[in-house]
Amino acid sequence: MTYEGVLTKMETEYAKPIQYYLVFDSDFLNMNQLLNKTLNINFIKYQCLNCGLDKKIYRQGFCKSCFFEVPQAADWIMKPELSTAHLDIEDRDLAFEKKVQLQQHIVYLANTGTVKVGVTRKGQVPTRWIDQGAHEAIEIVEVPNRYLAGITEVALKAFVSDKTNWRTMLKNEIADENLVAWRDKLKGYIPEEAKPYFIADNKETEIEFPVLQYPVKPKSLNIEKMQHYTGVLKGIKGQYLIFEDDTVFNIRSNEGMYVSIAID
Repeated sequence: MTYEGVLTKMETEYAKPIQYYLVFDSDFLNMNQLLNKTLNINFIKYQCLNCGLDKKIYRQGFCKSCFFEVPQAADWIMKPELSTAHLDIEDRDLAFEKKVQLQQHIVYLANTGTVKVGVTRKGQVPTRWIDQGAHEAIEIVEVPNRYLAGITEVALKAFVSDKTNWRTMLKNEIADENLVAWRDKLKGYIPEEAKPYFIADNKETEIEFPVLQYPVKPKSLNIEKMQHYTGVLKGIKGQYLIFEDDTVFNIRSNEGMYVSIAID
């Protein structure tokens, strides 16, 4: 059976284990059902997630011209502290920015091998944690806009990382952490504007991933360069497919690549 379409990040369903779906325009795959099966992945062309043209992907699934134009790729996406919609100041598209920035946001701690701090919209919990490959996470504050979440993250990352080591995460080199204790320890470093939004009585969320075999020395698949890859799927964690030969394929970082996937 062969499927083809443009890659976008896998959809997920919170279950034990997490259920993963690769969605194409006319079809979708439940990736959990493909564990222990051989996948043949072929690069066909590019398809920018904005203009839809066969133009080399620059970043985040967009061609270069779209990346510097669309509001979905503005700096405040990666750096929420740069959000300005709460001040009625436009960056690229004020209507879009108000829609995204002026809603409830969560600042959280996640264990992806080490404890990290991050920001997400409330509606993206627990999806954001799943996408990062966190096996446990907890909310710290729930604020009414992205700016407040951003300045809280900036303050807290002086004490915990805001990055995930993807190799450590994929090798499952994780230590159990008491995230409740971490939350309480960091409370005093939350900016004054965000302190009223501190969450004091919640518990950790635990996440179980469908992995049969973790890679010992993960090596990243560049499908654009290799054009073709064949391997036996052994697991899915974060937005990575994990194969028997220690190859890992980051679906999220390959958004905008149009591929075919044949299943043996």
